Amino acid sequence: MYLGKVIGRVVSSVKDQALEGKKLLLVRRLPNGPAVVAIDAVGAGAGETVYVCRGREAAFAFKPQEVPTEASIVAIIDSIEREL
Repeated sequence: MYLGKVIGRVVSSVKDQALEGKKLLLVRRLPNGPAVVAIDAVGAGAGETVYVCRGREAAFAFKPQEVPTEASIVAIIDSIEREL
């Protein structure tokens, strides 16, 4: 799991039936990592900082439905506080 920034949307007119009605977002790993396509489970939008879950656990956000995904947005980050 990691923090990322939503940098765009992905539009697909043909997709797996389990993805119907799901929003696909392009997320760049913070601070300057690669971008991945993630399914939005929480209503995130452009420019927001989000918490991304990867791997098998990414599908857990949509249980009991089986969703074919490698990455899911599971939280929108309001603030980050760093302890020194």
